[in-house]
Amino acid sequence: MSDEQKIVISSNEEKNFDKQIRPNLFDDFIGQNEIVESLKTYITAAKQREDALDHILLYGPPGLGKTTLSNIISTELDRGFLSTSGPVISIPGDLSGMLTNLQDRDVFFIDEIHRVNTTVEEYLYSAMEDYKIDILIDSGPNARTVRIDLEPFTLVGATTRLGNISTPMRDRFGAIFRLDFYKKEEIFEILKRTASILKIKINDEALIEIAGRSRGTPRIANRVLRRVRDFAQVKNLKEIRLDDAKSFLNSIGIDKNGLENMDRKILKNLIVNYDGGPTGGKSLAISINEDIQTIEDVYEPYLIKKGFIERTSRGRVATDRAYRLFGMNKSRNKEQT
Repeated sequence: MSDEQKIVISSNEEKNFDKQIRPNLFDDFIGQNEIVESLKTYITAAKQREDALDHILLYGPPGLGKTTLSNIISTELDRGFLSTSGPVISIPGDLSGMLTNLQDRDVFFIDEIHRVNTTVEEYLYSAMEDYKIDILIDSGPNARTVRIDLEPFTLVGATTRLGNISTPMRDRFGAIFRLDFYKKEEIFEILKRTASILKIKINDEALIEIAGRSRGTPRIANRVLRRVRDFAQVKNLKEIRLDDAKSFLNSIGIDKNGLENMDRKILKNLIVNYDGGPTGGKSLAISINEDIQTIEDVYEPYLIKKGFIERTSRGRVATDRAYRLFGMNKSRNKEQT
């Protein structure tokens, strides 16, 4: 089997897994309580008025439920759902083809909306405000613009980079919500639900251990649970207990703080190569051979949340807690250098 075939199979497995465990209604969604309650209110009001729901922008680190919430919004509205991502919509024609296929009050979901290019974004403005889009027909002296009326729809955008979205685009969303990391107790409840759906025999102590090492992120928690299930199957375990969960998590390099090998690599490089900082993101990315966007979107938010890194006007700085992670003393290290 080629590497490309393996990637396709792995991708399909992930999609099937996500579909199997993904909540379809707000009542099944755990966490983000304030956001959920606000969305419930807006959806109820829109349905009572028989209007399209205001456009919604969801932002925050990966894996916190932005795609799941967008699906739930369409289900709760009892309307159609069309999904795409920013990089896919490369020309205005791509966008117009999608918009003209929407039915009355459908939900149009754009993941990574910060990656929509400027030309396409400008076409979105009139679509979002007036439910109209202008299409250029032909070129040269025969070029002309045709205005097409669209059915009222709701655009739900998702992004990990709110700062990369232009002000004119942000201003066209009726509500903007930030999804934050989940509490350990919420991750535990999510894992319990997933274990029940997948019929995984695992006790509460083991689930609590996994929850505590899952970075407050449901996607990571569910992925780890699936890997623990594989571990138990190979070991012929009838039930997964606390020691089993600890053994597996330690074997794949996830420590009690939820830090992975890349987290520790980032912190160690910041301390050793840059004397704890401050240093810029690009320099740090080069030193560990990792893409800066991956560092900023995937790793840094959690490291900042847990107090291992601080962001200052001059760059990243390792905290006392980061030094203690490696058995070092920050002030002593500074004195020695």
